Amino acid sequence: MLTMNSNPFDLTGKTALVTGASRGLGLGFAKTLARAGANIAITSRDVTSLEGPAAELKALGAEVQKIELNVRDPNSIHTAVADVISHYGRIDILMNNAGCNVRKPALDVEWEDWNQVLDTNLRGAFFVAQQVAKHMAKEKYGRIINIGSVTCVAGYAGLGPYGASRGGTKQLTMSLAHDWGKHGITVNCLAPGWFKTAQNKVMYEQEGWVDYLCERIPLGRPGSPGDLEGALLLLASDASAYITGQTLLVDGGISVGAVRATLEQ
Repeated sequence: MLTMNSNPFDLTGKTALVTGASRGLGLGFAKTLARAGANIAITSRDVTSLEGPAAELKALGAEVQKIELNVRDPNSIHTAVADVISHYGRIDILMNNAGCNVRKPALDVEWEDWNQVLDTNLRGAFFVAQQVAKHMAKEKYGRIINIGSVTCVAGYAGLGPYGASRGGTKQLTMSLAHDWGKHGITVNCLAPGWFKTAQNKVMYEQEGWVDYLCERIPLGRPGSPGDLEGALLLLASDASAYITGQTLLVDGGISVGAVRATLEQ
């Protein structure tokens, strides 16, 4: 039980595995956890891309391990998780962040487009979580955070496979929370709205797109990385000890606005 003087958001002594952490939101997640005191293991398919991120995390005072991981390869998943356990002895927090997108009109989506997105975002997320949970269950403690998006609850043209994968992430989160609660593991989904990342950078470069977007966001602006820090620390820490199976939207209210727009038609 927490005392009046304890800080439930303090992650000192915890170990966090962050997949897809070479750039963008993944690197931002790793920095947030490092500032809270966690030891960090970061992954990428290209381990050389982690040199810069590792240096940034070490500058924040974190102990850092760089791991090669392809979430579409079960052998890679097994090896990566085993390497983290060998190095740190445990994994307390999993940021299931690795993902991809193929942005095409639904009529143009090809078989391999679908496989690439679903195999990475949904199948990969499941088997990484499964492998990590095997170790968490032994410790009777774990925080698994699956990264979703506003497409968990809203549909957008040109994002068929991606939306299907993120809707699946929401459902997977609930199922795993039910399955693994008895092991002391919480499983939640952090779902950002429209944040500028490498995946959607092209959208922000289109004239008028940001204005169009902001008109539909109740808070009037796209997200910035700092907007995710509070939600992330909540779900990664003991502050969320009684929260599991939930999808936390950090979207400036665009999902509410989408519902309102539908009702007003």
